[in-house]
Amino acid sequence: MDTQKYLFSEVFIENPDGSLSPRRTIKVNGIRFDQSVTFSQDVTLGGINFHKYKNLPIAGEESDDILIIHGFYNI
Repeated sequence: MDTQKYLFSEVFIENPDGSLSPRRTIKVNGIRFDQSVTFSQDVTLGGINFHKYKNLPIAGEESDDILIIHGFYNI
C-alpha cells in the first residue's frame, strides 16, 4: 500500500463547538475512530492531539475503507 497526502479538511470536519470529527473511519496508532467521535481541543486520543496538526496535510493509506493515518506533513 502506498502512503498518500490528504488535506486535513478531507479527513476532519470542525464542529460548531470547535471540536473535530473524522469525516470517515480512520485508524491512528492501531486505534479505530468513526464519524461519531469528537476530539476536543485539549484531548489526546491514540497519542495525538489532532488540533495541534489542524490544516497540515496528512500522510495516510487506504485499507478496507479505513484511512490509516501515518503522520502529518510540516509545511
